[in-house]
Amino acid sequence: MGVEMSEKVEKHKVVSFIYNILNDKGEVEEENSVPTDYVHGSNEHVFPAIMADALEGALVGETKEISLPPEIGFGPYDENKTYRAKLEDVPPEYHTLGTQATFQDEDGQKLLMTVVSIDNGEVFLDGNHPFAGKTMTVRMTVKAIRDATVDEIGSGLSQKYQQTQQEKNKIH
Repeated sequence: MGVEMSEKVEKHKVVSFIYNILNDKGEVEEENSVPTDYVHGSNEHVFPAIMADALEGALVGETKEISLPPEIGFGPYDENKTYRAKLEDVPPEYHTLGTQATFQDEDGQKLLMTVVSIDNGEVFLDGNHPFAGKTMTVRMTVKAIRDATVDEIGSGLSQKYQQTQQEKNKIH
């Protein structure tokens, strides 16, 4: 009882990790220094399962790196999620790079599009994820491991994740 066992990532453990997403040149495109929690061995995560698989057996402080091709990562690049128009045909509030607008298609599906370029009198909006069509590298570092509670094992979701979702669902 007095000996501290070194915890490793395995089924029914809540794992906290931080991660970076790197492009094909090894440059950091996204950095998440707030630990993400999940129940290992559960299929309930908001990230590709390949990431959890890569952490299997890892110890606290250990870093794992995986390649995330478009088909399991951020999806293929879809030309149908882009829109190009003459500057004079677009409201002035969309004449700035980075401006976002939500559009709705015929099926009622909403798509968030971002002004990604303004060139030759045209504005170009893109609704693809910025990493769509690209193979990215994910570098994950395990920050903490603990036993999952009965509730967490049953739901497959960490308490922290459940609390975050409850906060989002509260009516303001």
